Amino acid sequence: MNRTYSVETYGCQMNVHDSERIAGLLDEAGYIPVIEGEQADIVVFNTCAVRENADNKLYGNLSFLAPIKKLNPLMQIAVGGCLAQKDQATILKKAPYVDVVFGTHNVGSLPVLLERARIEEESQIEILESLEHFPSTLPARRLSAFSSWVSVSVGCNNTCTFCIVPTLRGIEKDRGAKEILAEVRALVDQGVIEITLLGQNVNAYGVDFGDRHAFANLLRDCGKVEGLERVRFMSPHPRDFTDDVIDAMAQTPNVMPHLHMPLQSGSNAILQTMRRSYRTDRYLGILDRVRTAMPHASITTDIIVGFPGETEADFQATLDLCTEARFAAAYTYQYSIRPGTPAATMPDQITPEVVGERYTRLHNHQQLISHSVNQEAIGKNFKVLVGDYEGRRDSAKTRLTGRSEDFRLVHFDDSVTARPGDEVEVVITEGSAHYLIGTPGSVRPTRGGDAHEARNKEVSRTSTMLGMPTVIK
Repeated sequence: MNRTYSVETYGCQMNVHDSERIAGLLDEAGYIPVIEGEQADIVVFNTCAVRENADNKLYGNLSFLAPIKKLNPLMQIAVGGCLAQKDQATILKKAPYVDVVFGTHNVGSLPVLLERARIEEESQIEILESLEHFPSTLPARRLSAFSSWVSVSVGCNNTCTFCIVPTLRGIEKDRGAKEILAEVRALVDQGVIEITLLGQNVNAYGVDFGDRHAFANLLRDCGKVEGLERVRFMSPHPRDFTDDVIDAMAQTPNVMPHLHMPLQSGSNAILQTMRRSYRTDRYLGILDRVRTAMPHASITTDIIVGFPGETEADFQATLDLCTEARFAAAYTYQYSIRPGTPAATMPDQITPEVVGERYTRLHNHQQLISHSVNQEAIGKNFKVLVGDYEGRRDSAKTRLTGRSEDFRLVHFDDSVTARPGDEVEVVITEGSAHYLIGTPGSVRPTRGGDAHEARNKEVSRTSTMLGMPTVIK
């Protein structure tokens, strides 16, 4: 009987994409996804090192698995990703029963390492310090039949004082545009209608081969791919955001009117100590130019609260900038010390109590802004791409859920027949801080819907043979 596996992912979209590759490699090696609710024979954790809570979550889950593995010695546990790259020795010291520790640069080695650990009955560690080949050449089990990630680069050349990712992922390494577009076309041939271009600093794409216009040109080239309906990208850095990218977004019909651009702080003093290499006037100037070119664009961001040395005035500057920028949403984080980063040893660390209080204030402030922005959508028409998981993601089981072109979450009733991957015209009737609610109108069946339906039938057939459930999760 085939051994089963599960993959648990922490962190960013790059990690989600890496987990798709991990699943694809395990599929290729003859393992099968575990039935939901059952214990897998192989458990893989794809970790993050950006925030402390990801560490705590990993070690908590490893502790939970310890007695299970003791009862089943044939069970295997593997830990990969950024935390594995950083803390390889610590992981085995805290959890000596882990079978494999692998880094961000050698995802492709996992099946061999698992087999070696099984035969030798000894933990295997393989951490490469640099990338040998671009990981998009690896197989992948995509989470969606109609939406996919495409990596344009890995690594980062920035030196933000709070971030350890450049140390773990290495300097930026760009793929050739021909290779990227070949992957995009191959995905479209498989039924994908939406792709998201990924990079640690996606709009710096081209720095590796000295072409500052490479990212804007890549967006335009994606616009020429027949059958590709939606193009997104994340996450850009304000330092590298140029007007030619704005022009490419505005002039390329399938590039969606959504910009997710991390701010991190609204205080110039804090941006300087963060080593973010831009100031608030440049950031707001980019937003102004984006909105001039695309008045219907939505803008979202990331913000860190409680960075060392942040005064009440610095924090107020962040609140004020949020008010001025009118973000549709802001992903807010409490600063946490990450050993190995310059910020970890900075003076004037903020107490957890102050950080928590500021986080709550910022969250509440942004909630009001997001609610106001979404209220402005009432009465407007949105094209919504119905999401996966049978299209249902909210608590009301009679609703379907999807993303608008500007990436807002939209719920609507299931009075229309629409498959995941189909596009539905929705008139917005309500707006909350986190989502829109509307009345569905016309449904446009898409190749993406066909791809989802075909995969569901294939999974249903295979699942019946294997005794697995027929619903994709």
